[in-house]
Amino acid sequence: MTARCTFLGQSGMGRISDPKTRKGRAPVPVIRQLADRLEIHRLRIPTARQPEYNPKTWRFRHTDSLTRRAFLEKLSALTAGGLVASGVRGAFGADRSDESAASQPHISLPRAPRDRISVASYSFRAYIDGPANHDRDRSLPGMDLTDFPAEVVKKFNIRNIEPHNRHFRSLDPAYLGIFREALGKASVKVVDIAVGGQSSFYDGDPSTRKKAIAYAKKWVDVAVEIGSPGIRTHIHRPSNSVPSVQRTAESLREVVEYAAGKNVVVNLENDDLVSEDAFFVVKVIEEVNHPYLHALPDFANSMMTGNADFNYRALQAMFQHAYSICHVKDGEAGDHGKLFSIDMKKSFDILKASGYRGYCSMEFDAPGEPYAPTARLIEQTIRYLS
Repeated sequence: MTARCTFLGQSGMGRISDPKTRKGRAPVPVIRQLADRLEIHRLRIPTARQPEYNPKTWRFRHTDSLTRRAFLEKLSALTAGGLVASGVRGAFGADRSDESAASQPHISLPRAPRDRISVASYSFRAYIDGPANHDRDRSLPGMDLTDFPAEVVKKFNIRNIEPHNRHFRSLDPAYLGIFREALGKASVKVVDIAVGGQSSFYDGDPSTRKKAIAYAKKWVDVAVEIGSPGIRTHIHRPSNSVPSVQRTAESLREVVEYAAGKNVVVNLENDDLVSEDAFFVVKVIEEVNHPYLHALPDFANSMMTGNADFNYRALQAMFQHAYSICHVKDGEAGDHGKLFSIDMKKSFDILKASGYRGYCSMEFDAPGEPYAPTARLIEQTIRYLS
């Protein structure tokens, strides 16, 4: 994030009782203290133009960075006009617990096309052993999720993964520790956890909604343990209620505020055509209106309607609210094996037009072995991102 002096005038931040001088200028120690906080939080970056994330529009823009000396000069000019409106802690967020709800995520996103690619374990669900993985095909060779990082490096030369929550053998600290070691040994990082769940955020029963909230919070804690910057939480379709923006937003607001305190982004995917309809998801995100709640656009899930125009409109709407993760696929298989294909170029044109700079997770989801199709998706993604 590039520090700009105008940032100090954001509304909603606490004011400091700064001493007044005869000219209404803040004393030098206060200015230097602010600058020191700037260095402590590593907000000073080279003078090359860097992407800046704007939490109001939830997009990136390019802006010139400031050196510490330039920061001091501009800050002095602002304080002379009485424009410093927040203190050291309010301006630079010394403690996560003291940050306002409008604090933006602190996530470093890569730029090189290959570095932006991730591989989802969901595509390899037939191979992954785990007590909650009901998609395991025992006729195929198996592996534990702790083997997946090295497998992705070996087969695809990719060092980002998106594990599904059903693929964790256990959530015991010891197992998560082994998983962290496997990540470190393979030089791989988790960029998102795909989280399912059987309780709905808009269930008619308040106690069930509380279960959905607690379950999502548990996976936020797991994300912290394994170093994931985000989770994708599923909006389950209940039998006792139609989709409700108000109930879903109320439930997710609690989850997101909890996740924000741990610097974990919560993502919503256009998956289920009813409970996770793309335009419903967008309404929920806009209702919660929190920079730690974002969209996870899936290239082909909305194509399950059979309407290509709807799919691309849905994708465009989702990318307007995307931040760190999206799912790349060239099609989706229906319940009866029918494959709904999508236009990859058009999908990537939508991605690029939105200004999206997050990860692209490969999620092949069709009959057949996933290795060759995943390799093709990687090749296509690198080409379109380059």
